[in-house]
Amino acid sequence: MRTVNPEHQQARRQQILEAAVACFMRKGFHATRTAEICAEAGMSPGNLFHYFPTKEAIIAAIVEEDQRETAERFAAAAQADALYPALIRIVEDSLALLTDPVYTRIGLEVLAEAVRNPQVFACVARSEAGRKAQLAQLLDTAAQRGQVRLAMSPAQAADWILLLLDGAFGRAMVEDRFDLQAYRSLVLGAIAAAVTPLPQPQPERPRPKRPRAA
Repeated sequence: MRTVNPEHQQARRQQILEAAVACFMRKGFHATRTAEICAEAGMSPGNLFHYFPTKEAIIAAIVEEDQRETAERFAAAAQADALYPALIRIVEDSLALLTDPVYTRIGLEVLAEAVRNPQVFACVARSEAGRKAQLAQLLDTAAQRGQVRLAMSPAQAADWILLLLDGAFGRAMVEDRFDLQAYRSLVLGAIAAAVTPLPQPQPERPRPKRPRAA
């Protein structure tokens, strides 16, 4: 009986996802045929269907991969001593993605498919619920530690930040010359209406020892 190699399986899944993204970038989700993804990945239809039975399963996996990366960023931020700078890094990383044509095009394809396909919609909804919960938890922890003051509940503050980021995503979709720095200033300024960093006590410096008298 042949043993299963998890690393090999994960590598094959990633190979298919990267091939699918390349195809979706060229022709969009609906215009892309499964045979084209197979050719891009360099594998037979049987191999592809072993990992993903439908194109919808592929796009759901793309959403889940993004969700996993987002969860890792929040987990790393939660380990930081200073949570407000960690929050701002997450926001700035999210904004920086808007200059990546692959991220914006595939994001648009996912949203368009979610409107048509209840299965994909459910996957996107789970991902967004997880992102909101992690952001609200980060804000709540920062407030409990006295590092920030919230003008609303953590859940409402999380909604406010996500609304700002989603708005920036929408502008990146329709503006020929999306000005990242301009929107960065707008988003960070608007976040300040809900989340205010508080001054933190500085650790006392050790006093220099006086030399002993001879």
